[in-house]
Amino acid sequence: MTVSFRIEPLSAAHHRSGFQSGSEPLDRYLREQASQDIKRHIATCFVAVHIETGEVAGYYTLTATSIPVDQLSRQITKKLPRYPVIPAALLGRLAIGRRDQGAGLGSALLADSIMRAARAELGVFAIVVDAKDQAAQRFYEHHGFTPLAGEQRRLCLPIATALRALENRPFT
Repeated sequence: MTVSFRIEPLSAAHHRSGFQSGSEPLDRYLREQASQDIKRHIATCFVAVHIETGEVAGYYTLTATSIPVDQLSRQITKKLPRYPVIPAALLGRLAIGRRDQGAGLGSALLADSIMRAARAELGVFAIVVDAKDQAAQRFYEHHGFTPLAGEQRRLCLPIATALRALENRPFT
């Protein structure tokens, strides 16, 4: 049986109180902080919703950030202007409800975040993530992210590279 989802901006209509991903900080953020961040224009939040039940199955947040150019590899910077920082989108949080973990929803949300960042009406060279642990870092590295120099778990993927990867094969 295939489960179908729609991905949409978080709103007051979404019931978040029962969302459990296994990470209390991520669950608490969705329940208590996400709406405030949206109202203050600190971050945007998108939820994957079960089409049949309307239940929130997962979410992610996007916000603006920048990358010091000296943290990028020479292979990337040789194609860039000589600015001290490069604009990026930060995928700040990504969580999947326990019931839906392992079904590819994390990859679908990641692909959606890349597409939204690419469509942004401002300059976004790359998408950045802060992996919360080694498993999360492996997930992002599997999708082409590379560590930034001098950062423990901060990784980056140029948007153009991500879009080419999505054209060739959807994230799985």
